[in-house]
Amino acid sequence: MGQIVPWLAFVAVLAAILGCLAWLAARTRRSGVGRDIMGPVDLIYRPHTHQINHEIQAHEQRMVAPPAPGDPLERG
Repeated sequence: MGQIVPWLAFVAVLAAILGCLAWLAARTRRSGVGRDIMGPVDLIYRPHTHQINHEIQAHEQRMVAPPAPGDPLERG
């Protein structure tokens, strides 16, 4: 029994670390922070990906939100 407890503790800590890393990866993907962090790496090692990321970012900034169902129609 005395030899099992350290292994169980090791497995529990390892599972907690992997769970935290998975949560952090999901949060980073949702918030889009990874693009800013990986920008210099993409520029050095994968220039085509860096250019595509700039195009995606420009497209996201150009997008206009569609009108809500209750908004009045604009005439101009």
